Amino acid sequence: MPVRKLREFLDHEKVRYVSIRHSPAYTAQEIAASAHIRGRELAKVVVVKLDGTMALAVLPASVKVDLDLLRQATGAHRVELATESEFAGAFPECELGAMPPFGGLYGMTVYSDSRLAEDTEIAFNAGSHSELIRMKYRDFERLGAPKVVHLSTGVPA
Repeated sequence: MPVRKLREFLDHEKVRYVSIRHSPAYTAQEIAASAHIRGRELAKVVVVKLDGTMALAVLPASVKVDLDLLRQATGAHRVELATESEFAGAFPECELGAMPPFGGLYGMTVYSDSRLAEDTEIAFNAGSHSELIRMKYRDFERLGAPKVVHLSTGVPA
């Protein structure tokens, strides 16, 4: 079960969360609709490469990541989206494209869009295309230790 490692992590840290099962969905918009969650509360994870090193950009499902803003925030010279073939093996137990936003579990730095901090809760893929985790944003921030930056100009995804 893809969510096992994530649940073990959250349970070990004594975090309260809700698991939400939904019909299989693959885009952030489909997931939000299927799980009845506002697009700005649902966080999507985008795998990026910063000067060749993979990292996670976490932002509201309703917007696109702005690579120029990410470049400015990180000081990287080259910022690009990672291809699925490049990160396919980096997230054991996760379905491709359904990784949770806890880069520390996978040895990656996490950059979180400041808009996510505007809500008290955050929801995200739990490693599969049919399950989400919903938890308090402050718990995500404490455990995920993201670098909170501006990642989007608000252009719809």
